[in-house]
Amino acid sequence: MAKLLIVDDSTMLRDMLNYALNEGGYTDVVEAFDGVDGLKKAQEQTFDLIISDINMPNMDGLTLIKELRKLP
Repeated sequence: MAKLLIVDDSTMLRDMLNYALNEGGYTDVVEAFDGVDGLKKAQEQTFDLIISDINMPNMDGLTLIKELRKLP
């Protein structure tokens, strides 16, 4: 099954997405609370899909995407 990363500063949205994905059979879901945390987790593990908010503190979603593109 696919490994997914949810990046969002809203705990409620992360919980709702995680629940919906679990109901859809995706049980390998990792959560990050902002772009910095998401980038750190993406550097440590490989994900098949990353779902990210755009407007977040510390590092927004667009900057996260730019940084992810630099990863090997």
